[in-house]
Amino acid sequence: MNEDISGDGAPGFRSGFTAVVGRPNTGKSTLVNGLVGSKVAITSDKPQTTRSAVRGILNLPGAQAVLIDTPGYHKPRTLLSERLNEVVRQAWSDVDLALFVVDAASGIGRGDERVATDLRTTRVPTICIVNKIDLMRPNEIAEALSAASRLGDFEAFVPISATTGEGVGVVRDLVVDRLEEGPMFYPPGTNTDQPPPVFVAELVREKLLRRTRDELPHSIAVVTEDYEERDDGLLEIHARVFVERDSQKGIVIGHGGDTIKAVGTEAREEIEVLFGRKVYIELRVKVEKDWQRRSHALQRLGFTP
Repeated sequence: MNEDISGDGAPGFRSGFTAVVGRPNTGKSTLVNGLVGSKVAITSDKPQTTRSAVRGILNLPGAQAVLIDTPGYHKPRTLLSERLNEVVRQAWSDVDLALFVVDAASGIGRGDERVATDLRTTRVPTICIVNKIDLMRPNEIAEALSAASRLGDFEAFVPISATTGEGVGVVRDLVVDRLEEGPMFYPPGTNTDQPPPVFVAELVREKLLRRTRDELPHSIAVVTEDYEERDDGLLEIHARVFVERDSQKGIVIGHGGDTIKAVGTEAREEIEVLFGRKVYIELRVKVEKDWQRRSHALQRLGFTP
C-alpha cells in the first residue's frame, strides 16, 4: 500500500496495513481498540455499529501497524448496506494482512462462510480470530476452532476474548511479525486517522445505540455541525442526530428530553476524558426520511460512494 504521509522511518523500520474484517457484531472494533491500546472505534452490541473504515495506529519501537476497522460484511438490504460492504471490499483489497474475526460464542455459520469465500478472492494473507471465548467452556472453544478451520486454509487460528484481552497480545505479535521494512505512515503518537469532529459524532452515536430500541440503531446517523476550540479552553460542539421517522425522533428525544440529555451528558464526560479539556455539547434531532435508501441523503450525511 503506497500511502506514506509522514516521511520515512529509520533504517530497518517496519510497517504495514492490516484489515480487520468479519460479519456484523463479531467484536472487530473491540479488538482494534485492544490492539491499539486506546479507544479509536466505537463499540456496541448492535450489529453494523461501524460505518466507515476507521484506522487505528499501533506504534511500537521500530514498527508501525495500521489497523483498518471495517463495517460488518453482510447481505445488503439498503443502499447504505451496499455502500458499507463496498467499504469492506476496498479495505481488504489493498492491505498486507487480514484479521478475519468470527464470533465463536454465537456459532460459526453461513455469514462467516460468505466472508471467507469473498475474502479468498483477494489472496491476502489471513489470520482467523476466534473471538468471545470468555463466554464459552473449553470443549466449546475446541469445537469453534474446528468449525473455523473448515472456513479456509488460513495462516493461523487464534482463540481470543477481545473484551477481556485474553489472546490479544498473541494477535498483536502475529501482526507485528508480518510487518516488512517500510515507512512510518503516521507521526509518532498518532492512534487514529479520524478527525476529532468525526470521532465526536461517533461517540454520540455510540451512546444513542446503548439507550435506544433494537429497531432504531440502523436509522440513526450523527453529524458534527460545529466544532470550535475556544480561546478560554472550552471545546464547543454542536451535533445533529438524524433519524428516518417522526416516531424515531420521539424515541431519541425521550420523555421530557431525558434520553437526549443523558446521551449528551455521557458523551461530554467521555470527550472530556479523552481530549483532556472542558466540553460544551449541544445535540439536536432531525428527521431525514428514509435516508438509508436515498443517494443524495447518504451523500449529505457523509456516506459517499
